[in-house]
Amino acid sequence: MESFQREAVSVDVASSLRELREARGISMRTLAARSGLSANALSMIERGKTSPSVSTLYKLAAALGVSITAFFGAENDKKSVVFLKHDERTRLSFTRGVFEALGGENFAGRVEPFMLTMESGASCGPHDIVHSGHEFVFCLRGHLEYTVEKETFRLEPGDSLLFATRLRHRWKNPTNTVTNALIIISGFEEGEELHAMHWKK
Repeated sequence: MESFQREAVSVDVASSLRELREARGISMRTLAARSGLSANALSMIERGKTSPSVSTLYKLAAALGVSITAFFGAENDKKSVVFLKHDERTRLSFTRGVFEALGGENFAGRVEPFMLTMESGASCGPHDIVHSGHEFVFCLRGHLEYTVEKETFRLEPGDSLLFATRLRHRWKNPTNTVTNALIIISGFEEGEELHAMHWKK
């Protein structure tokens, strides 16, 4: 019997970011300005010297005018039916955690399911997250703290949360144990130039 823990495919964020930026003819300086990141921070990410936080990934996706699943690759050849075996998930690491794509990167529709694994103290990063669409969160294991605008929700296994993602939100694992959650983002605008309306200082 195959082990459920067989090694998944890991995404190289540095290469994905560089490819997405160059394919759109955007200079590093322009991307830095659009995303609100410093050119130095962006350079560190592209050279693989540092791992971006989840909120930084969202800012970069918005500045590039793409969905966050673009970092997982497979932007072309979208399908109307996607079957994904448990050992075929693509992983994207961030500080103290891992995103696992659940087929959204290959799907010809406006839905992005993820499995989120967070070590103790993991968070989405220093910035609030804002984007188009709706977000559904289901806590599978551990405890997860989500703040939407000024209200904080503490999720335990079996708890769920659903909200409009135009509301500023952030999350963290406030405990000393690992947390797992299923996140589904839907109803986002395909090709929306998110940087034009989000994360303005």
